Amino acid sequence: MIQILKITTHKKRFLPLLLLGDEQEDMIDRYLEEGEMFALYDGGLKTIAVVSREPKRVLELKNLATDPAFQRKGYGRHMVRYLLTYYHGRGRVMRVGTGAGSANVAFYEKCGFTISHTVEGFFTEHYDHPIFEEGRQITDMVYLQKEL
Repeated sequence: MIQILKITTHKKRFLPLLLLGDEQEDMIDRYLEEGEMFALYDGGLKTIAVVSREPKRVLELKNLATDPAFQRKGYGRHMVRYLLTYYHGRGRVMRVGTGAGSANVAFYEKCGFTISHTVEGFFTEHYDHPIFEEGRQITDMVYLQKEL
């Protein structure tokens, strides 16, 4: 049975999973404590998510990560649907940033998000190492959003 819990203490204990969604610990540290964290369990931890409150009633999905052994089984999509319902009426829009050209763009589009804008050079400017996906370097951040 799927259960989603809000995590309010000792969030760093989820760091190994969080690093799948954001490869650099000091970047995670920038949003982890202020952000609201949710953990999806189904016979064990499957997916983790962190959402921050931004200006102008924007909620940003800062991190979404599913244990690699359980990816492509609907847990990430289940978490996104839960968050959209949870935050309905609590904000104007849910926003998420991911690597331009990443497979994550299609995932978020399937969840109802649409591309908002791109920040060129985001990953080369803010990360201390190159970010690669499927053998290709990701340099730009694309933001997608969905009205709540």
